[in-house]
Amino acid sequence: MKKLISYIWPTTRRFSSEINGTLEVTYINGKKVLDTENANYSYGSLQKILEIGLTKVDLKSVENLLLLGMGGGSVINSLKKMGFYEVIFAVELDPEIIKIAKNEFNIKEAGNLIIIQANAAKYVKNCAEKFQLIIIDLFIDIKVPTIFYGKEFCENVSNLLDSDGSIIFNVGINLEKKPDTVQTIISHFGNDFEFQVLPKVNRTNTLLIGKKLK
Repeated sequence: MKKLISYIWPTTRRFSSEINGTLEVTYINGKKVLDTENANYSYGSLQKILEIGLTKVDLKSVENLLLLGMGGGSVINSLKKMGFYEVIFAVELDPEIIKIAKNEFNIKEAGNLIIIQANAAKYVKNCAEKFQLIIIDLFIDIKVPTIFYGKEFCENVSNLLDSDGSIIFNVGINLEKKPDTVQTIISHFGNDFEFQVLPKVNRTNTLLIGKKLK
C-alpha cells in the first residue's frame, strides 16, 4: 500500500546530520531516494551517473573494490544488479548516512561488504589493502571538498591500486566552467595512468575513468 501511495503522494522523512545538514529520504514512484538540500545523494540521478561509469570498467577482473563515499549505498545496489559479489570496502564519513543506509536502504555489513566510518583522505593514506577498482564519490552537498582534488590524495589512491586496476572518479557538477580542474586531477595521478573524461554525464556530472598501466 505504501509503495502504491508513493506514486500519488510522495512522502519525505528528514534527518539531521552534523556533516551534511538536513538529509531527506523520499518515497516517490515506488522507490526511496536520499537527498541533501541541493543534491541527490543516492538512488536517483547519482545512481544512473555511476552506473554509466561502471559500464566502462571490467568488473570481472575485480576481487577487491574500494568505495570512497558510500552515501546511501546505491552503487552497492547497482553492483549487485550487475552480478558483482566480490569484496567491497565502503568508506563513509557521515555516521548519520551510514545509519540511513542500513535502516532505510538495507545496506548492511555482510561477508563481502565492509563498512568503514572514516575520513576518506586519512583512510587512503593509512590503508594497506590493494584494490582492482576504486570508486571515488566524495561530496558534501553539491561540492567535492578540495582536498580530494589534491596531489597527496591522488597519489595515495594510486598507491592502493593494483597494476591494470581502474578508477571511477565523480569529480563534480558543471565542471565545464572549471576546465583546468579535470586536467589538474589527471596530472596528479601521473604518467602511469590513462584517463577517459566523460563530461556532462546525465547532463550534470563529470566522470574520470582511469586505468593504471603499470
